[in-house]
Amino acid sequence: MIRHFVTDRRRFGLSADALVERAVAAPRRGATAIQVRERDLSDAALRDLVARIIDGVRGAGVRVLVNDRVDVALAAGADGVHLRADSPPASRIRTMVPAGFTIGRAVHAIEDIDGALADGGCDYLMFGTVFPSAGKPADHTIAGVDALARACARSPLPVIAIGGITPDREAVVARAGAAGLAAVGWFM
Repeated sequence: MIRHFVTDRRRFGLSADALVERAVAAPRRGATAIQVRERDLSDAALRDLVARIIDGVRGAGVRVLVNDRVDVALAAGADGVHLRADSPPASRIRTMVPAGFTIGRAVHAIEDIDGALADGGCDYLMFGTVFPSAGKPADHTIAGVDALARACARSPLPVIAIGGITPDREAVVARAGAAGLAAVGWFM
């Protein structure tokens, strides 16, 4: 099963050094990808953080992706980018990146899946929020497992579940058809 560690140092009050330590440890906890989602950092600070994580996990068989920043991903030598639902089309991004570069997209509804599939260019879709999550406000819309199952049935691309994912929910998302999961707290 694909397991993305999605970073969020501010949520846990961590320094960049502490985040790098957790990223380096993440493969031992089952992570197969590290998605660096540190929206508040400057371009240079984000590039440096991504480069440190890449250096720290080299040889661990883990892909490093940068959230929504193709420029930073390319500058740091990351393996790919994870696009938000409102990011530029993946097909356009695909023309700017080398072969083998991973492109994923966040989707929240069937219509989003249809749009991503029509556009092309994506390697995976990340669907959520599946369960209530400490990283989202209490009134945030929760899709639920049934919607996840519909998303998985609709998409020929691997679907990764996000939102409130804990180790005890891994089997539930797998039964819904998800190829993987993404979590912040699990790996922090």
